[in-house]
Amino acid sequence: MNKTNASQHENAPLKNNQWFGFLSQLDFDIEFFEELFSRDETSVEVTRVLAELVAKKGFLERAVALDRHVVSLLPTDAIAHYNLACSLARAGCPQEAIRSLSQAILLGYDDLRHLEVDPDLDSLRNHPDFRNLLDED
Repeated sequence: MNKTNASQHENAPLKNNQWFGFLSQLDFDIEFFEELFSRDETSVEVTRVLAELVAKKGFLERAVALDRHVVSLLPTDAIAHYNLACSLARAGCPQEAIRSLSQAILLGYDDLRHLEVDPDLDSLRNHPDFRNLLDED
């Protein structure tokens, strides 16, 4: 939030528990974590939370970029690859999503029950390569 926005927020009345009168909690959280991220792009925790928030808001390209960033920080982390696969699937990139999901499994991701019902992966359910991944394990 810049200084101009801050002065607008200071004088705005609170309504229905919305921060500063016009920002939803989700929008406030995104602004807050974007500011934290701009100060330290190496913080895995901040980047993961921000990726989740922007995905929830529907900013899928931003979520993919942030999840790619987490993978670059933690290239051997199975959860980082799984989260990237989820973002890619939601963004309409099935081949990349399946590659990232495959990498997650190779790195030790083993919660196949969750993988089978995760709504983020719905777009992959009927993809033959997705079915093959499930059949291999």
